[in-house]
Amino acid sequence: MNKAHNAVRAMVEGAIFVAIAEILGYLKLWHMPEGGSVSLLMLPIVIYALRWGLGQGLLAGLALGILDFFLDGGFAIGWQSILGDYVIALTLLGLAGVGHKKGFPGIVVGAALGCLGRFAAIWVTGATLWGEYMYDIYGLPMDNEFIYSFLYNLPVLVSGVLAVLICVVLYNIKSTQKYMLGQDIA
Repeated sequence: MNKAHNAVRAMVEGAIFVAIAEILGYLKLWHMPEGGSVSLLMLPIVIYALRWGLGQGLLAGLALGILDFFLDGGFAIGWQSILGDYVIALTLLGLAGVGHKKGFPGIVVGAALGCLGRFAAIWVTGATLWGEYMYDIYGLPMDNEFIYSFLYNLPVLVSGVLAVLICVVLYNIKSTQKYMLGQDIA
């Protein structure tokens, strides 16, 4: 297959993975009492980045960030929170691409890095922009914006752990291992 074919394949596969991610974002595995939820929204972008690499992964994450803000009824207090909570946070999922073609350690490190990148972005955004709206959470009194944001955004960390574990499982299934490593791409 030639370079143009692979470029089209990457674009089409990216669009499909972004759509799947958005759908999985609507399917909540667990809804937290304080807001937020655990979902598999991150998984398709992490897999895509592992298959195609850092650049393609970041681009797919950017597309998801923009799409998710508009389709999921994005809640923001200004352009800063749109960027931090959606665009930057979901773009950082593409950091999983650092694990591209690096075998099992690359799968684990890449998936973890992408998910932690998203968590870091929303954690900082939550502490710096949303901190002034801080209230007691999970029955704990809050007086530190960074602790508040960490606890409030904990579902994203749980979602990230799930995404990493599913990537590990998919890598260890013989029929999906080549797919996870991108070895089916010529």
